Amino acid sequence: MNIAVLALQGAFVEHRQMLRGLGAETFEIRQPDDWNKPKDALIIPGGESTVMLKLLHELGLFQPIRQAIVEGLPVFGTCAGLILLSQQLENARSPYTRFATMNITTCRNAYGRQLGSFFAKAPFKGIDHDVPMTFIRAPYIEQASEQVEILAEIGGHIVAARQDNQLVTAFHPELNNDASIHAYFIEMIKNNLK
Repeated sequence: MNIAVLALQGAFVEHRQMLRGLGAETFEIRQPDDWNKPKDALIIPGGESTVMLKLLHELGLFQPIRQAIVEGLPVFGTCAGLILLSQQLENARSPYTRFATMNITTCRNAYGRQLGSFFAKAPFKGIDHDVPMTFIRAPYIEQASEQVEILAEIGGHIVAARQDNQLVTAFHPELNNDASIHAYFIEMIKNNLK
């Protein structure tokens, strides 16, 4: 199994370390040549969503990545990755088009600026224990369509969800020692490969 990690910005190194600890091969996506390598899935890490979108469009990565997601490539978006996958976005200011492949409405910077960052533990559907959740200038999902499975909530807000081969979290599971959400994603990939 080989998982591509978008490496334009954010905590991509931590995602790769977490995946390697689970026995998965990984490589970084920085330019179109990287994207052309064989892959079984993609991770879109946290970071600044407007900057990431700008770079995706300027580097010519946006269209091929979006096409692969539409065609069923498993994708895991954390924080900014969640924003990029959202069909609708509250407080949207970016002139750049998002992937918009997941039937969710997201509130950007919902928990405030950097000082609004926090840590919590909460149940996650499909995982048998409460998972640690690190929120940094995090969004949350305000609405989800019937096709979307809600996986976790904090304070009445949706912070993790899945739609077919798309998984999103408003928090950063790669910044904790618990690899269970990455293991959940690996199971999604294995089921897709069957």
